[in-house]
Amino acid sequence: MNKPSNLPAEYRSALAAMAKLDRIDHVKTFRDKAKAMEVYAYQAKDVSLVEPALSTKRLAERRIGELMEEQRKAGLLAKGASQKGVGKRGSPADPRSLASQGVDKHLADRARKAAAMTEAKFEAHVRKSIKIAIAAILHHDEVIKEARAERHAVKKARRQRRMKDLAEKIEALPVRKYPVVYADPEWQWEAWSEKGIDSTSADNHYPTSPLKEIKARDVPSICADDCVLFLWATAPMLPQALEVMDAWGFNYVSNFVWVKDKAGTGYWSRNQHEHLLIGTKGNLPAPLEGTQWRSVIEAKRGKHSEKPETVYDLIESYYPGLPKIELNARKAREGWDRWGNEAPEAEAAE
Repeated sequence: MNKPSNLPAEYRSALAAMAKLDRIDHVKTFRDKAKAMEVYAYQAKDVSLVEPALSTKRLAERRIGELMEEQRKAGLLAKGASQKGVGKRGSPADPRSLASQGVDKHLADRARKAAAMTEAKFEAHVRKSIKIAIAAILHHDEVIKEARAERHAVKKARRQRRMKDLAEKIEALPVRKYPVVYADPEWQWEAWSEKGIDSTSADNHYPTSPLKEIKARDVPSICADDCVLFLWATAPMLPQALEVMDAWGFNYVSNFVWVKDKAGTGYWSRNQHEHLLIGTKGNLPAPLEGTQWRSVIEAKRGKHSEKPETVYDLIESYYPGLPKIELNARKAREGWDRWGNEAPEAEAAE
C-alpha cells in the first residue's frame, strides 16, 4: 500500500498497520475515524490536523479499493444486497457484500478510483485535496476558484469524449438509431362539454391520435441504448405525457416551462404555458455543469401547436454532433431527421 512520504512519523506507523488489514469493514472503521478527525479540523479551523486526517482518509479509501479488487478476483465479493442489510426479496444481506461491510456505492466508487491510480497520481491527488481543504479553512478563495475551474475543465473534457464515443457508436449501427429524440405528439384531448370544443381545438387544425395509439408507437426502435427524450405536454395532458414517456422506455428526470406572451383557454386557468419534459434511458451524459439553460423559456406564441425556435438551439447546445430526430415535425431543420404527417416529404426521415 502506497503512502505519501511527507506524513508525520506517528501516522506512518498507523498507516503501515492499516496496510496489513485484510478486511474491508476494519479499514472502513479506520477511514471513518479519520473522516471524523477531518470534520473536527474544519470545525476547529485547525490546519495542523487537516493533513494527517485527510491523508489517512484517502489512504484508507485506497486500501478499501485494493481489498475490493482482491476479493472480486477471488470470487469473495457478493453483489445485490441492500445497504440496510436486507436483500430485495427480504432475505438477509450476504455478509460478503459491500453493503454488509458498511460501504455504500459512493464510497465504493471513490475506493475503486483511488486504487486504480498510479502511486504518483494518487500522491498528487492527496496533496491537492489537502491544499484545497486548507484553503477552505483559511478562506483562500482564489485557490478554491482555481480548483473548481480545473475540475470543470476535466468534466468538460470527459463529457466531450463521451459524446464523441456515442456519436461514433451511433453512426456505426446498421439501422439508424438516435440518441436525441424531440417529440410533440398529436394529443387528442376530450372536452368535458361542447363548451370546450371551439376553433382552437387541435382536431380542427391537424389529425390527432388517442393516447393508446401514441403509447403503442414504436419509438423505442429508433432510440439508441443511451438516449434523451424531449417531450412536449400541455397542462391538462401532463399525466398522459408521462405515460407516453414511460411506454417509450424513458425515465422522467426534469422539465422546462414555455411561458407564452398570450394566454389561451382552460377550465381551471387560462393556460399560458406548456411543459417540455425530459426523459432519459441508458447513460447519455447530462449537460455540463454551468451550461444548463434556465428552466423557464419565454417566447411568443406562433401558429397553432408551433413551438419556440429557441428549443432547437437548446437541444443542439446540449448535444452537438449527435444524430437527432424530431417526431411530428412540421418544418425542416438542418442537421435533423424528421417524421410525421406534416414533415417535408423530400426530407422526412426514413
